[in-house]
Amino acid sequence: MTAATPFVRAEPGESLSQDTRSALRLITCGSVDDGKSTLIGRLLVDSKAVLQDHLAGVQRQGQTDLALLTDGLSAEREQGITIDVAYRYFSTEARKFIIGDAPGHEQYTRNMVTAASSADAAVVLVDATKLDWAAADLKLLPQTRRHSLLLKLLRVPSVVFAVNKLDAVADGATAFAHIGAALRAFAQQAGIPVTAIVPVSALKGWNVVDAAEQAQWCGYEGPTLLQILEGLPVTAPETGLPFAFAVQWVEKFSASSDTSQGRRVFWGRVATGGVQPGQTVRILPNGQSAVVAQVLNHVRQPGAVLAGHSAGIVLDREVDVSRGDWLLAEDGPEGESQQGSRELRATVAWLDDEALVPGRVYWALHGHRWVKAKVRRVVHRLDIHTLAEEEASQLEPNAIGHIELALQEPLVTLPYARSRALGALVLVDTASHRTSGALMVL
Repeated sequence: MTAATPFVRAEPGESLSQDTRSALRLITCGSVDDGKSTLIGRLLVDSKAVLQDHLAGVQRQGQTDLALLTDGLSAEREQGITIDVAYRYFSTEARKFIIGDAPGHEQYTRNMVTAASSADAAVVLVDATKLDWAAADLKLLPQTRRHSLLLKLLRVPSVVFAVNKLDAVADGATAFAHIGAALRAFAQQAGIPVTAIVPVSALKGWNVVDAAEQAQWCGYEGPTLLQILEGLPVTAPETGLPFAFAVQWVEKFSASSDTSQGRRVFWGRVATGGVQPGQTVRILPNGQSAVVAQVLNHVRQPGAVLAGHSAGIVLDREVDVSRGDWLLAEDGPEGESQQGSRELRATVAWLDDEALVPGRVYWALHGHRWVKAKVRRVVHRLDIHTLAEEEASQLEPNAIGHIELALQEPLVTLPYARSRALGALVLVDTASHRTSGALMVL
């Protein structure tokens, strides 16, 4: 396991580095009823991000129910569970945050995967009261392990484990020591880089925003959860890779012909690398080449645009380009083929209610491009308890495994370990249009 990241908290007025000036996108995840919604509510309340009239609207029997600050669906409030991902925005004197409350139920794993795919950090809640905390060799809950493994597969850069509800156990120090040891052992076995393991009580506010003596009672003398979050880096854009750009919208004739030179403008987000006038690009799937005549940023100002930012691209000649096409650098990295491939090997988090079986055909979404994909083979399934790769003929709902796909048309991809933008695909059921699987190219 990698060494823990040093924590740096900027004082009010102190300058921050570039990766901590940007808003941090984070999610809370873990097993059901571990206190994820309550933790976010506590962060919002104690950081003074909730108005008094909003706070008055989440009262139950004279008590403030912090979970209701994120559980907004009527079904969530009736059942007392989180179903969909709820995003909240708040800021401190040091930083801005975009925080997502992911559901803990196994059947809603797909919602958690959606939120984690774009997250810079994740806080995994662990409920001390659900574990045999007095035992030195205690076992973690399956959903804690599943969510942690998905965070690793989705390359979420920073993972913080928050051991919650230590106010409800008889010996908080022993519970935190044993649970922390179990988390470290699991993370080391699974290869999950852990940023920190923190004791908290979301309900009472111990060690969430403000330091508490109760944290020292648990044998912990480190920073609070908020102090850790304020020092985490955002995901760096993939500027070191060759240029790749998924066309999202084609502006046929721009009203400002002086900037578009009367030609069509192809709008989208630069996935990798950067684009500037004069460079040659190739269009996938038709294979034609063209030269970039002009690049517009998100406010239509000309200039180079790097990965992670929106751009409008004008080519030097009229070429057949539509939504879903890719504009790519002429030469791939290290001599890799830019012609694309019709075969893929990928890790899949299976999210459908029906099992994944060989022979089934799905829609595969890569960027904004849809192609038909046939499951050739299920290579193996990952046992989330032992982390062993087992032989399998199918993948059940919420399983993780490796599969082989045959594509109707070629796609230019990179391993997900190198590029989150080019290595990610989504499988969609052709009949029901349900999101069936999240793929990470091997």
